[in-house]
Amino acid sequence: MMQAKDVMTKDVVSVTPDCSIPDMAAKMQEYRVSGLPVINSKGELVGIVTEGDCLRRAETGTQVKRSRWWSFLVSPETLAEEYIRSHGRTVGDVMTHDPITITEDTDLDEVIHLMEKHQIKRLPVVRDGAVVGILSRANLVQALAGLVRGGASLRPDDLALRENVRQAVSDLPWAASQFISVTVKDGIVDLWGAFTPISRMRPPWLPQRTCPA
Repeated sequence: MMQAKDVMTKDVVSVTPDCSIPDMAAKMQEYRVSGLPVINSKGELVGIVTEGDCLRRAETGTQVKRSRWWSFLVSPETLAEEYIRSHGRTVGDVMTHDPITITEDTDLDEVIHLMEKHQIKRLPVVRDGAVVGILSRANLVQALAGLVRGGASLRPDDLALRENVRQAVSDLPWAASQFISVTVKDGIVDLWGAFTPISRMRPPWLPQRTCPA
């Protein structure tokens, strides 16, 4: 049985609770991800924020609009939560607190069960309270594509080769390893993603942001 460590993305892009909503959205676009773990100053996982948290925003006029009579049928807590999500200024205002997590040794069968049960698309992978990876539905699809050649388990030499390839990619100064996923089956390596030079990821006319990683 394959485990989370066999398919997860190790180079995790994250934000802090005090990161602004526009900076968070720009970071998702820059790194081509639809969700980010939220990590505090102590390095602890405190939440997760997704593209869904950006859909109902006052800035774009897409906040939830309720008729006056309908508002009487909704609890004050719900109304307050909707207002905070549409008008909040920082990631801490809109993020999901206490997200569901997994460990590196969690079987993929359990990963899929958690995703289906809770209707989520990604799970942070933690070790001793620190985020060491993230596993998304895309990672599962990539793993499945790599396994169509044979059995459903990775050989020890496949695991070692996968780690060597991932390390080699991360050492390349011109490649953004956050965009690359690696799967190995029977000694055959598949690279998923795009090699995008880091220096070209941000157009020179855009201002540099100071939002913490």
